[in-house]
Amino acid sequence: MKLCQGQVWKHGKEYIRLVRLERLEVEYKSMTSLATKEGTKHVTSKKDFCHLLKNARLLTRKTSNTPTP
Repeated sequence: MKLCQGQVWKHGKEYIRLVRLERLEVEYKSMTSLATKEGTKHVTSKKDFCHLLKNARLLTRKTSNTPTP
């Protein structure tokens, strides 16, 4: 699994956005809604964060398929 800053994961009814990624530490924001972007920030080890994401699904951004002129 490749982690990058800004990724959004869905775990149950909550969304998890990766805010800061370092060698051994991760800061993430846990939100109930992506529209409001309100939630709580957490700091944990990268190992614990990967355990948290074990049953989560990575959300991807939708890109438009329309060609540019």
